[in-house]
Amino acid sequence: MRKILFPLLAALLLISTHAVSGEFLFKDMAGKEQRLSDYKGKWVLVNFWATWCPPCLDEMPDLVDMHNARKDRDFVVIGVAMSSGRDAVISLVEQLDVSYPIVMGDNQMAAQVGKVPALPTSYLYDPTGKLVSYQTGAITREAIENYIRSKTKQVQ
Repeated sequence: MRKILFPLLAALLLISTHAVSGEFLFKDMAGKEQRLSDYKGKWVLVNFWATWCPPCLDEMPDLVDMHNARKDRDFVVIGVAMSSGRDAVISLVEQLDVSYPIVMGDNQMAAQVGKVPALPTSYLYDPTGKLVSYQTGAITREAIENYIRSKTKQVQ
């Protein structure tokens, strides 16, 4: 199924927004606070997902790969698990070898970032901390990298 969806998903770019950045504060499952300002100088993708959501699970390997490849340079992912029990989230995170911070989320926490009308929903912040894009629905590494590349070219 992933091979069938990949061309379609790769073609989807994040939808630009004109929202102003806002600090968020989450506590991840390891007990560490996650603040947008902690990642100044990096692109930050906040990804809302759930264990029972097939498109969420389909996109996770791409997010893990991108996070692992770029976390020390210019990109991080923060995953926010919505409406899933803690044990199910821990099991899935271990099964998929998720290396980025995972937060147990709820609607109040999500409101710090924006609306989450469906899962998955992702919000992208640029290296200055400005919210620049979001997407409701699955996203791929290729689509994110293409978006970042297009924004980087505009700045040059």
